[in-house]
Amino acid sequence: MLEININTPALLFPAITLLMLAYTNRFLSLAALIRKLHDEYNRGEKEKHILLQITNIRTRLNLIRYMQSFGVLSFLCCVLCMYSIFRGWMVIAHWIFAASLICLLVSIILSLIEIQKSTRALEVELSDIEELSEANIFKDIFKPGQ
Repeated sequence: MLEININTPALLFPAITLLMLAYTNRFLSLAALIRKLHDEYNRGEKEKHILLQITNIRTRLNLIRYMQSFGVLSFLCCVLCMYSIFRGWMVIAHWIFAASLICLLVSIILSLIEIQKSTRALEVELSDIEELSEANIFKDIFKPGQ
C-alpha cells in the first residue's frame, strides 16, 4: 500500500476550496437569473422561452446542490483522513482518502453536466435569432474577410 502522510490530504484543501467558490458563484448567478425570469414572467415577457428555461434551471439547481454536497463531503473526508493519520490509523486513512477522491470526482463530473445544461440554456436564449441557428465554432473562426 502507498504511504501517505498528513500533507497528502492537505494538498486537496486549496483545490476543494476553489471548486466550492466556483460552485457558489454559479449558484449566485443562477439565483440572479431566476429573479430576472420571475420578473419577466410577472410582466408577461418572453413567455415561450420561460417554461424551457425554468425546466433547465430546476435541473441545474439540483446539480449545483449535489456538486456542493459532494465537494463538502470530500473536504470532510480530507479532515477525517488527516485525523486518522494523526492517530496512526493508516488503513482507515487510506480508505477515507480514497472516499475523498471519489467524492471530489463525482462533484467534478456533476459540474461538467451542469456546464452542459447551462450551455443548452444559452442556446435556448439565442434560438430566436435566425442568423445564429447554423453557427458553429469553425464558421466563426474561419469567416472570410476577417
